Amino acid sequence: MSDHLEAIRPLELHEIELARARIAGTVSRTPLIPLNLGLGFPEIYLKLENLQPTSAYKLRGAANAIAMLSDKERRDGVWTISAGNAGHGLAYAARAAGIPCTVVVIETAPVAKIERMKALGAQLIPIPYDAAWRAMELREYPGTKGTFVHPFDDHNFIVGHATMGLEILEDLPNAATVLTAIGGGGLITAVGSAAKLIQPSIRVLGVEPETAAPAKVSFESGSPQAFPGWTSSFVDGAGGKSIFPRMWDRMTPVVDGTLVVTLDEVRIAIQMLADKSRVIAEGAGALPLAAIMAGQVKDGPVVAVVSGGNIDLDVFCACIDRR
Repeated sequence: MSDHLEAIRPLELHEIELARARIAGTVSRTPLIPLNLGLGFPEIYLKLENLQPTSAYKLRGAANAIAMLSDKERRDGVWTISAGNAGHGLAYAARAAGIPCTVVVIETAPVAKIERMKALGAQLIPIPYDAAWRAMELREYPGTKGTFVHPFDDHNFIVGHATMGLEILEDLPNAATVLTAIGGGGLITAVGSAAKLIQPSIRVLGVEPETAAPAKVSFESGSPQAFPGWTSSFVDGAGGKSIFPRMWDRMTPVVDGTLVVTLDEVRIAIQMLADKSRVIAEGAGALPLAAIMAGQVKDGPVVAVVSGGNIDLDVFCACIDRR
């Protein structure tokens, strides 16, 4: 691991505003739409990051990270480690900038994500999940070259994601709660930072699947922890094996707590998003709504971030099949 990592520091509002201007030509301002589930549920709004050009929020951070490269770094190219969305976002932004891109991709990543990265010209190096998680800790992998853009522990990446928080509070100034999935922690750090800079009283909650909930264990113990008994599932964009210490330091000042949902509750949320809003969400993108539908969030208005929609169609069809 590099001994010269940038020191962790809080996000500042002016740098998020600068990032918004920097990535405006690449990233869409996604809509915030209401979802009425009827009596017994709070006032709900969906932040549709599945409508980004890459069908996931990671493009925000990738576009900002690419824009911040020096001329030499651009010539040398970039690489990352990903289950799909971070790699897809980086490949998209790199191609737009004419920069070579390599993705060390988890071999169980959805086919849809792999094919989209290939189509963007990214060089793919498939490896097992355990090896990928270790490479993220070490920030290195044999056969890669250029500037490493960490898929979550990267300040410029997080600042790019934080532009979403600005949009949410501009569109819904009275939002009481914001829910996002937690994987590595970059998304919730970004949205929580921006939201609390604008409205300090807002609650920011993370959601994980029951099969991979290291943030829950970490918040319960008060320190970054690994999740015992981790297993993979169709919720591939969230729920890591552990919370990295650096990400714990980033998250804790801006995150109010975590929630855990079952895989069946995620499937029901995917069904609901398709049925009520005609939204296709991947497993991680449905986690926030799953927590709301399970009765774990009462304070509204509540914003559920639909972080992505890159789900293989056969998996999506299995999730919405009510037989």
